[in-house]
Amino acid sequence: MIKPFRIEIPQAALDDLTDRLSRTRWPNEVAGAGWDYGFPLARLKDLAAYWRTGYDWREHEAQLNELPHFTTEIEGQNIHFVHVRSSKPGALPLILTHGWPGSFLEFLDVIEPLSHDFHLVIPSIPGYGFSGPTHERGWDIVRVARAWAELMRRLGYERYGAQGGDFGAGISLALGAVASEQVVGVHVNYLPTRPVPDADIELSATDEARLEKVRQLMADRPPYQTLQALTPQTIGYALTDSPVGQLVWIAERFAQWTDPRSPISDERMLTDISLYWLTATAASSARLHHDAPRRTERCPAPVGVAVFPHDITQSVRALAERLYDIRHWSEFDRGGHFAAMEVPELLAEDVRTFFLTALRAAPVTGGSSVATSV
Repeated sequence: MIKPFRIEIPQAALDDLTDRLSRTRWPNEVAGAGWDYGFPLARLKDLAAYWRTGYDWREHEAQLNELPHFTTEIEGQNIHFVHVRSSKPGALPLILTHGWPGSFLEFLDVIEPLSHDFHLVIPSIPGYGFSGPTHERGWDIVRVARAWAELMRRLGYERYGAQGGDFGAGISLALGAVASEQVVGVHVNYLPTRPVPDADIELSATDEARLEKVRQLMADRPPYQTLQALTPQTIGYALTDSPVGQLVWIAERFAQWTDPRSPISDERMLTDISLYWLTATAASSARLHHDAPRRTERCPAPVGVAVFPHDITQSVRALAERLYDIRHWSEFDRGGHFAAMEVPELLAEDVRTFFLTALRAAPVTGGSSVATSV
């Protein structure tokens, strides 16, 4: 059963957040400390002060409630999603999937341009946001993809496309594998390509530089990733109990993974962080790093790739083509890991170009209709 959903955070939860922020116990910082020590104290104090006294959750809650939200239960897990139907006859459905430390909020600025040509389904990954915490093992990328296939079936969509970045990219590619008869194409804006010894592929100097960056990341695994992959419950205690802990855990990622030329506003970032805090999903969202499989079935669907210069890594096309049926490849001169938030106009146009091209190559037929209440 699919039910309408409305965001209504209890006032007591907002009051508790304000109280906790007012009682923050701050660490000291050595003179002249920079990013080599971690997130700067002065910047974090400013963010925390604004979150406590300037940021208005109710304002953003009201704006979010203008969207059509729904929930359903799949395999015993609550699933939250936004469903925006296009007015265009025969529009192709797209399911858009976020990653960590993002949320369905990532796609707010691409809804309007994409809904001209596509029906949009924007779910919250189990363990994230309004889907709520998971309560059992096994909610890995493939299981989430199977849940997405069931969600699209319930909505009456027989043929559809998938798009995502970060974990959303992995989930979208897995969806192309588990629902190969339904998925017409997969567009991703994050596609790590690892070095392949003796691959017998001629690589450019740019490709070699990209692979060296990957080698460095593999040799020096980021601390957040290590903690969430190895001990998600342990780090979850700190993040669930301390709003400043949750704040800096995510704000550091936004600071390091975005293009300085397309910064994400503090308002948007704090809305995303508030979502994690108010739903107490720090630990359950971290579990995806722990449970994510190292290998999935190969995606047979046509794939489109958008590469942004300030992402964590940049894909190497020659290596990607060894694994996927690459039909579309775009390289941009600005934008980072959160492309839908940083450069929504670029991402939306690239998604449109890929799927309209894929449609010309393999026209979509079949169910595109659902009940108007959904």
